[in-house]
Amino acid sequence: MNAQTIRELIEQGLPGARADVTGEDGVHFEATVVAAAFQGKLPLARHRMVYATLGERMGGEIHALALRTLTPEEAA
Repeated sequence: MNAQTIRELIEQGLPGARADVTGEDGVHFEATVVAAAFQGKLPLARHRMVYATLGERMGGEIHALALRTLTPEEAA
């Protein structure tokens, strides 16, 4: 697994989202995800939305994913 693939999966799974993903070792990653769909949602719900885009890869191909989730307004 690589950061580019994770970015694509997140952006496909959350239409309109913008993701910036890094990870040097292929199993531990950090992502900042900006999406209007996060509006009005608590951080845990936002994280679950991102995890849902990655499905079974979480805990398997992706050992760890540190997330920062923001609305476009929060990111500005």
